[in-house]
Order: sequence, then C-alpha cells, then structure tokens
Amino acid sequence: MTDSGRPPGRAGLGMRDMVGALVVLLVIVGVVATVTRGCSFDPGAPSSDPSSAPTVDVSAKLREAASSVAFPVREPSLPASWHANSSSTTPVGSGADADVIVRVGWLTPGGRYVQLSQSGGAVGEVVAEETGTESEPTGSASVDGMRWDIYPSRRDEVAWVAEKDGAVLLVTGNGNEPEFRDLAAAAVAAKPLAK
Repeated sequence: MTDSGRPPGRAGLGMRDMVGALVVLLVIVGVVATVTRGCSFDPGAPSSDPSSAPTVDVSAKLREAASSVAFPVREPSLPASWHANSSSTTPVGSGADADVIVRVGWLTPGGRYVQLSQSGGAVGEVVAEETGTESEPTGSASVDGMRWDIYPSRRDEVAWVAEKDGAVLLVTGNGNEPEFRDLAAAAVAAKPLAK
C-alpha cells in the first residue's frame, strides 16, 4: 500500500504478484477442464463419453415397475454395446383414467440416445407427454410386421408409437432409423415381465 491508502498501479506490481495471478488462473482452467472432461462440442448433435455416463440396471427398474402397474411392461433385449443410462416413471392422464409412463434410455454405440417409454395411458396423452406436442402422425414405419406411427418430437427428433397388448410403446431420442428399428423390434419381441 502506498501512503495514500490506495493499492499500487500495475507498474508497482512485482514478479511475485504476476506469478501468483498466473497460478490462480491455471487452477481455474484445471477445474473447468476436469468438470467438462466427459463432454465435447458438436454443433450437429449432443454427445457424451459413454464411459462417464451413469449406468442403470434395466432389469431391476422394469421389474419394479411391472409389479406396480396394470399394463404389461417389457424388457427389450439389446446388444451389450448399448449403455442403459436413465430410467424414470411419470404420471400421465387425469382422473379415473390416470396411468404412468415407464421410461428407460440407452446410449447407442454411435453415441446417440434412444428411449423406450411404456404406458397404459391413452395414446394421445402419452404422445403429448413424451413429445411435448399434441400433433398428428406425419408417417409410419413397419418393424417386423408391426406398424409404428411417427410423430414430431422435441429438438427436431421424432417419436415412433405402437400399441401392443393394451400398452403404448414409444421410441424417441436422437438415434438414427436403424437404432429406432432395433429398439422397436426388441420391445415387441420381449415377453411381458411377471407381476
């Protein structure tokens, strides 16, 4: 401090002050680099490092859901290279027709995300909840002889929707068509889990 009580200007700072400021700056850069290590910038689509993503026990989550809902819940059999990383349950509908949506999501080997939603609710309500829109189908796809209606979804994604044995099956995410087909086929082929 100078005699006037003010700190010295830049000219009054010594080498020790500059080295101290550089060390603080390097610590901040190191923290930012450590925190963002599992992310990368891709202007085309979000991506992540699957090894740093959370892991979900699909069997346990779906068996737990199957024991508490009235509709049949299926566990799709997918390649080991698909990494299950999310699951959730959300109410859908209202009043006496209220039901739930059971979701499980996977990171695919291509670094994309696909999600299977299953519900005993009405198709329109499930589609609105999962896509964020109340829209009509824009097309359809056939997977192993079953028709899937295609709806627009969030973030320029689509949702494939089919009904089987009193349950609505919905596939969504930023996956490509072969990944949607793989998940749709696995969901339809799976036998309902025991209650």
